[in-house]
Amino acid sequence: MNWPFLPAWPPDFNGFVLFGLLMLAGLVGGELAHRSGFLPRITGFIAIGFVLGPSVAGLLTPEMLDGAQVFVDVALGLILFQLGRLLDLSLARQERSLLVAALAEAGLAFLAVFAVLTLFDVPLIQAAVAAAIGISSSPAVVLLVVRELGAKGPLTDRSLMLVAMNNIFSFLAYTALLPFIHYAHNAGWEIAVLEPLYVLGVSVGIAGGFAWLLLQLARLLPKDETTQFALLIGMIVGTVGVAQLANGSMLLSLLALGVMTRNLDRHSHVLPVDFGSGGELFFVILFVVAGARLHLSDLSSAGFAAVAFVAARFVGKSAGVMILMRGGLDMRQSALMGLTLVPMAGMAIGLTQMTAARFPEFAATLSAIVLGAIVILETVGPVLTEYALKRSGEVPEDGAANTADAEVPDDAAASGDPSVMEGKDA
Repeated sequence: MNWPFLPAWPPDFNGFVLFGLLMLAGLVGGELAHRSGFLPRITGFIAIGFVLGPSVAGLLTPEMLDGAQVFVDVALGLILFQLGRLLDLSLARQERSLLVAALAEAGLAFLAVFAVLTLFDVPLIQAAVAAAIGISSSPAVVLLVVRELGAKGPLTDRSLMLVAMNNIFSFLAYTALLPFIHYAHNAGWEIAVLEPLYVLGVSVGIAGGFAWLLLQLARLLPKDETTQFALLIGMIVGTVGVAQLANGSMLLSLLALGVMTRNLDRHSHVLPVDFGSGGELFFVILFVVAGARLHLSDLSSAGFAAVAFVAARFVGKSAGVMILMRGGLDMRQSALMGLTLVPMAGMAIGLTQMTAARFPEFAATLSAIVLGAIVILETVGPVLTEYALKRSGEVPEDGAANTADAEVPDDAAASGDPSVMEGKDA
């Protein structure tokens, strides 16, 4: 019997149902983690996503996760833009020790990961690409833990700037290696040279165009939080869309948009970034989806190579950060800062997926190692970041600032006031 008024079975989950399911699951997981007393809410978001994902319960199918990608892109856009806004280039030039430390920890992390992977008989070019990806740190984890704890101070400010620079260095290193990947696949010199230059140029160009448009509109429109919130969301979503249409890098475009907006806004037309509860909705979904996409099979297939990747990366970054001892932080604080750089996800996943889509056979071993490392780093990273910030003395005494109430250090670190960066303790 045909009853056309009945819904289809099995039901086809639409975007509204998926959004609600991800939100509710994330809130439950985050609250359980918060009640543990020692886990950040982010760990709960990731854990509940992993339990509901294909690796365990299978309630969140790969098709559903693909459908949630638009929410993930918006969340990454908000986070990368916000992170870029924290990178004050003039202050970085004044803080020579910070710039040296960023170059040192990025370089040492690259060399350490590259050297270790070659010991596992990983081909040189694959080891180099994995090492370039390993330079990156997860801005989403660090920003959200900072927001949840309400952390403020020199260590927190430096950590956020290092994370921003890590992602820029990672993309540049990856782009520099693209010609060698093309050469290994017998591509012509035109593709080997022009494609990396195109991706880099078009990504930065898109960011420059949207940054100019944003500053012009911010100058003309009313300077209130509601108007600017809508303006920023529109610019970020527009940047994501145009970068995808032009085959540029969405990640680099968003990060560059934040950096340009911060450093070209001479008259402070754009208010300090605080996406508040509206952005929080997307952040929850981002981490639930990230957890659902974690697969223990990635770790098992990569084996000890993924574990070695994690260990080498940590040693390289920690050793590089120690240079900051001459820049206002003592050895203990520098060691704690090294812990805030442990998380790795967004940029690493994006670059790995980009490689796998273009060079599937080449990226097989690479993907297994990097994704296996991400399983480890996204599990322990949020916990280590929270531990480091609490031990730094830069978290309010109650130590339990709610995510909705705490403020991410907006432009305090990017205010151009060197005094923000000169104190030793909060």
